[in-house]
Amino acid sequence: MKSKLIISFLLLLAPCSFSHMRAQVLTPENQVIALRHIIEQTRDQKQQEAALKLMANTGTYQALAYATSLLKDEYLAYPAAQTIWTILSNHPEYNGKETRQTLTYILPLLKAGQRRDARIWLNNANQNEEGFVCLFNGKDLDGWKGLVENPIKRGKMSSSELAEAQKKADELMKKDWIVENGELVYIGHGWDNICTVKDYADFELLVDWRLDPNGKEPDAGVYLRGAPQVQIWDIRRTNVGAQVGSGGLYNNQKNPSKPTSVEDNKLGEWNTFRIIMKGEKVTVWLNGVKVVDDVVLENYWDRKQPIFPKEQIEMQAHGSRCYFRNIYVKEL
Repeated sequence: MKSKLIISFLLLLAPCSFSHMRAQVLTPENQVIALRHIIEQTRDQKQQEAALKLMANTGTYQALAYATSLLKDEYLAYPAAQTIWTILSNHPEYNGKETRQTLTYILPLLKAGQRRDARIWLNNANQNEEGFVCLFNGKDLDGWKGLVENPIKRGKMSSSELAEAQKKADELMKKDWIVENGELVYIGHGWDNICTVKDYADFELLVDWRLDPNGKEPDAGVYLRGAPQVQIWDIRRTNVGAQVGSGGLYNNQKNPSKPTSVEDNKLGEWNTFRIIMKGEKVTVWLNGVKVVDDVVLENYWDRKQPIFPKEQIEMQAHGSRCYFRNIYVKEL
C-alpha cells in the first residue's frame, strides 16, 4: 500500500520523469531515490515535507543519511529531524558514532515525548559501536587516493618506491575525478580508479551510482579489497553482454559472475548498491533486490590465491562520466 501511495505521489508531481515506474512496485531503496529527486526538484515546501514523511517509512540508511544532509536547511530541518527519528526509533541497528551525533544534534527539534525516547535510545546504544562511516563528504577528495598498480605489485614495492608512485597516482586521480554538486564524478578518458586511503577486511558498503545517459559506452564498477569487481553496466550494450544487468561479480570464472536478475533503473537515473563482504564471499543488493547471494569473489590478479584478506575499496569507471554519492562503509 505504501509503495502504491508513493508511486501515485511521484506521478502526481512528475508524471513524465516517473511514468516508467507505473508497472513496478518500488523497493524502499527506489522510493528514496525517487523521493529525493522530488525534494530537490520542487520549490513547494509542503511537497518537500510530504516527500520527507514518506521517505521516513522506507527505513533505509540512505534515507537517514539524506535527511541528515537537510538539517542545515532552515525550512526542512524540522521535517528532516522527524524523518531521522522515525527511522532510528524503528532501526536501533543503525547505531554508530555518526548516528549518535546526529540524534544528539536533533534533540531540540523533537517533541517532548520524542526527546525522552531519543535519550533512552542514546543511553541504550553501544557507545563503542563505530557503525556506518561516511567515505565521501561531498565537498572534496579527503580520504581518497589514486591507484598504484594492483595489490600484488604494490606489495613488492619498497616504501620509497610506493610513496613516489602514489604521488604520481594522486596527481592523475585529481585530473580524472572531481567533486561536482556534492557528487563524486569521473571525468577521465582512460582507465583510472579512485581508492580509499584505508584498507578494509569484512564490511558492508552502501553506494549510489549513475551512468551518463549521453556517454559513449559507459562502464563502471566497485573493486572490493583491491580486486575487480561488482559490475556497473549500461544494459543497452548487448554487444558486450551488459543485458544481464549490474551487480554481478564480473571477473569471476569458476564462481557465478552474473546477477540473478536485472534490477537497473533507467539509464541516467540513480541506483543503490548494498554490498556485504565476509571472508571470500560477497552478497549484493541492487536497488533493494538481492542479485548476488554469498558468492566467492575470485582473485583476478592471481587466480591461484584467494582474495586478499584486507585491502582498499575502489570506484572504477571508463568510457564516459560516472557519478557516485552517499558512500558509507561499516566494518564487520
